[in-house]
Amino acid sequence: MSNLNRFLGGSPGSVLVKLIFLSLLVGAFLAFLGITPLGLIEGLFNWIASVLDLSFETGQEVGLWILYGAIIVVPLWLISRLFGSRR
Repeated sequence: MSNLNRFLGGSPGSVLVKLIFLSLLVGAFLAFLGITPLGLIEGLFNWIASVLDLSFETGQEVGLWILYGAIIVVPLWLISRLFGSRR
């Protein structure tokens, strides 16, 4: 089996036919639901923007939690490393 066939998962012709058939099925399904490619892209960008808005607020809060915990954890870890048993 050639490298191209191995990469594609079969002969180029058969892979092309499969991709065309699957594209037809998915396109018909999306048309039935009234979903357009531009609508999908806009929805994706809106979703990413809303996730990022939430992520920045949540990330700031989680960052504070990490700092609060580090005030206790890091000195205890350092003391345990300095005075711990040596093998």
